[in-house]
Amino acid sequence: MSAAPPMVFATGFLTSLALIAAIGAQNAFVLRQGIRREHVGSVVTVCAVSDLVLIAAGIAGFGALVAAHPNVVTVAKLGGAAFLIGYGALAARRALRPASLDPAAEAPARLTGVLVTCLALTFLNPHVYLDTVVLLGALANEYREGRWLFGVGAVTASVVWFATLGFGATRLSALFARPSTWRVLDGTIAVTMVALGLYLASS
Repeated sequence: MSAAPPMVFATGFLTSLALIAAIGAQNAFVLRQGIRREHVGSVVTVCAVSDLVLIAAGIAGFGALVAAHPNVVTVAKLGGAAFLIGYGALAARRALRPASLDPAAEAPARLTGVLVTCLALTFLNPHVYLDTVVLLGALANEYREGRWLFGVGAVTASVVWFATLGFGATRLSALFARPSTWRVLDGTIAVTMVALGLYLASS
């Protein structure tokens, strides 16, 4: 496919943005960390770098490999479902315990634990592989010589999205100083996580 470089970049950017902006476990986690103002830069970096690795793998041809071996996706789907349901249960527990929802009273989470959770929410979600490795990889390769420019656009969208979601959420911290607001957020996260987990397990 022949197209002008700016168009290739813009197509990669908009396609990636449309895929990652959907409500999901990873976005909910980034939003919560942003509101708490806790390890936001590290979380945003992990999410963006993870997308970079996955998109690059797709462009390099791993999309065809994953498509040819569906068992890889099946294992990731079951593991991801179990993790999402477990994380949803933890969010539900937070929502039912108002005393633990006040950021000022809640002990800061360790960076290691936050990053492990972020990586698990990213790489245990089979949709991530289908979206980035398979779909974006296949679309990028349609542009042949321009496939890496498409990838640059896709990765740029990831950086912009996660930075906006994480650092933009810090402006809501005053609203979330009230435990009742945290209860609503964690309750929403719990429902979203469990629903996604059940959907993955049954699909």
